[in-house]
Amino acid sequence: MSQHDPNQPQWGSQQPGQQPQWGQPGYQAPPQPPKKHTVRNVFIGIGGVFVALIVVGVAVGGGSDKKSDTAKDAPAVSTSKPAVEKADETPAAKPKAKPAEKKKGDVVTFKVWGNAPAGALGPIQTTYGSDSENIEGKGVPMTKTLKVSKDAMYYSVTAQLQGSGDIHCSVSVGGKTKTAHAQGGYNICSAQLSGGLLGGWS
Repeated sequence: MSQHDPNQPQWGSQQPGQQPQWGQPGYQAPPQPPKKHTVRNVFIGIGGVFVALIVVGVAVGGGSDKKSDTAKDAPAVSTSKPAVEKADETPAAKPKAKPAEKKKGDVVTFKVWGNAPAGALGPIQTTYGSDSENIEGKGVPMTKTLKVSKDAMYYSVTAQLQGSGDIHCSVSVGGKTKTAHAQGGYNICSAQLSGGLLGGWS
């Protein structure tokens, strides 16, 4: 057996000025280094990226809305050219008013035409007018007009041959016409229109 050297330190003994070793009285374990939270750091990083994307999206979207609002609020600019009135253009001349046409029925027309040679008693004898007046006509052909009277009961024309001839006669008033015919000898051509109670002629 070897002898113990009193100058050598024994296991478990504490030298002056040294920290106590494991197994010695007063020994304290060294502090553990803090654990690294790897998973938490990953989630924090991902969250930060999402927040950044949202902020960028809001900024971009807000800018586009402002542009659209500005475009809507801007007044519309017309590109069409304003109509230019011609200074030299003169107003169109108004058509002249036509003279008032005479209403049918304002006048009565008498006619006698054909072949009526003069005889022993002279030329053809013609009369025309109404129940209140008779006017003598001359020769053939003959056309005469009179104003229509409200009080007239009828209008007529007569023409008598003087030994020979062939004649026609007519009277027209209010759009109505009556005609007659006479031939040879001393025959008479007579046409007449009568006024009705309602103002018509027949």
